[in-house]
Amino acid sequence: MQATPDKPINVLGGPLAPCSNDPLTGYFRDSYCNTCDTDFGSHTVCCIMTAEFLAYEKYVGNDLSTPRPEFGFSGLKPGDKWCVCAGRFLQAAEEGCAPRVSLEATHLRALEIVPLEMLKRHRAERG
Repeated sequence: MQATPDKPINVLGGPLAPCSNDPLTGYFRDSYCNTCDTDFGSHTVCCIMTAEFLAYEKYVGNDLSTPRPEFGFSGLKPGDKWCVCAGRFLQAAEEGCAPRVSLEATHLRALEIVPLEMLKRHRAERG
């Protein structure tokens, strides 16, 4: 049985915008921070990577910067957008090293873990 994505609504109540096509991100690797009941990590927050956040992720055991060609993963660099687990975003925000967020590309279900006000404090400039 194949998982079906939840309705693609963002945290602002509008249609979910794509997060990144290059690198291709998302739980479904469809460029969106779509989610479903089998996405236990809740890969729902569209973040713009920073060197600080990538170092933090590596420190806590989730190395996103090292290429893993066996998985078709070239590694992330500052400026890349990526669907981050909501819990990990919350943890980084509480420790003062959260990256900027695209609210339009962050799935509504992120709000089950991260308060909207916290996401808004880390909102990326549009454009």
